[in-house]
Amino acid sequence: MKKIFALLLATAALLALSACGSAEPGDGVSTLVYGSGSFTRINPAMDEHGEINLLIFNGLTAHDGKNAVIPCLSKSWDFDRDTCTYTFYLEENVLWHDGEPFTAQDVKFTVEAIMDPENASENAPNFEDVQEITTPDEHTVAFRLSAPNAAFLDYMTMPVLPEHLLAGEDMQTSDFFRSPVGTGPYKLTAWDDGQAVTLVRNEDYFKGVANIETIIFKFVPDDSARTLQLMSGELDLAQLTPRDAQSLTGRKGFSVYRMTTSDYRGILFNFNNPYWQDNRELIPAVCCALDRQAIVDSVLLGCGESAYGPLQRNIYNNPDAERWDYDPQRAETILIDSGYEKREDGFYYRGGEKAAFVLNAPSGDRVRLEIAQAAAQQLGQVGIDCTVEIPTVVDWGSQMAYLIGWGSPFDADDHTYKVFGTGKGANYSGYSNEEVDRYLTLARETDVPDERARYYAAFQDELSHAPAFAFICYVDADYAAISGLRGISEDTVMGHHGVGIFWNVTEWTIEK
Repeated sequence: MKKIFALLLATAALLALSACGSAEPGDGVSTLVYGSGSFTRINPAMDEHGEINLLIFNGLTAHDGKNAVIPCLSKSWDFDRDTCTYTFYLEENVLWHDGEPFTAQDVKFTVEAIMDPENASENAPNFEDVQEITTPDEHTVAFRLSAPNAAFLDYMTMPVLPEHLLAGEDMQTSDFFRSPVGTGPYKLTAWDDGQAVTLVRNEDYFKGVANIETIIFKFVPDDSARTLQLMSGELDLAQLTPRDAQSLTGRKGFSVYRMTTSDYRGILFNFNNPYWQDNRELIPAVCCALDRQAIVDSVLLGCGESAYGPLQRNIYNNPDAERWDYDPQRAETILIDSGYEKREDGFYYRGGEKAAFVLNAPSGDRVRLEIAQAAAQQLGQVGIDCTVEIPTVVDWGSQMAYLIGWGSPFDADDHTYKVFGTGKGANYSGYSNEEVDRYLTLARETDVPDERARYYAAFQDELSHAPAFAFICYVDADYAAISGLRGISEDTVMGHHGVGIFWNVTEWTIEK
């Protein structure tokens, strides 16, 4: 029997599917209610990530359960090294949710929109080496690059958008992103502002019809509320904080999945703020003052590990890079050597100015707030005055510092080149380092594993010598589900914010 909440949110969609209200377990007709964070648009071309994207859209490629690249909208491809050109051969008879045919022109339109600087896409650095896109016919699209890009097939997992609905539209403000049309396994049928988004399965999906008929993304931003709604039967699946997941572990009727991620947290120093231009020597002291394991134990309840770099859970990690391990005495030595003096109030000063900064944390993320508060307390113990604030709106241009989260389980280029590269789309710290830029470029331009390993090792060395972030911890993802939900891939490494659990959603089944 479907939950009253689900019926109220999706009456229009479910009236057409009235049989599912009396569905019996195992008959293939079902509804899954997922406890989601809130969002105001679904725009995969402009926004860096979003869990719902995998359900509505497809890319030319996709990732399997081991995060390897596999075909999707393209059935095959080849690469001409002489011209540095990727040619993709597309699936035929693929339809958009409105019944229009998917073509190569849609691919060209999408990537050109991302590349257009007027659109200010976070994903633009992924395609900055594309020099020309051609469409020899409706089912072939070719990309000529200025230089090799080892991550290019990964980046072609980018969801493709329909040109016939978006041509001439503003790619940031179009109404399309409130009622998106894709080629994916589910179509959006209802959007209840501030409440939920309802999806129904795409009966014409070219890769096979999904088992679960309806999926509702119910907006439940509060962590504790998700736990309560799981227990009351209002939700079937949700990502929980480690503390909340612990309360459901072993409870009859529920399964808890602790999933490894590449998702790290750290203190982003905003180098656009004059404070860090004048006090950059303070950053190594901040790094040494952080007792990362204590934060993993107390805030994450062991659900994660201490962090020392952005590729720690990638095959190209450099374990020998400087880690700035917890060493409060070293932190104070760095301060003294940098000209700071400790006063009676217990804080260090230089030139009459206290070693102090404001660390912003996002609203609605209890774990990140607790990490920030724990870090601030530890900094205070070595004489650095750190104040935690939760701004209504994040001012990336002028804030002093931010409790950042990043991380990708895919190619090492992802979440490094565009995060640490000078002027790139996701470089919110204003970090600029010529050597970092050079090594990241060299690493993306070769597909020889030994060469990439050497360049990424050098990148991590350089980043540790001149830190952009004070890395704190990797945060693994705790998901809780009703025990009747089957098909979740527990061994898949999740990405930023634990995104990725829906990669095989078409195979899931649910019995209530």
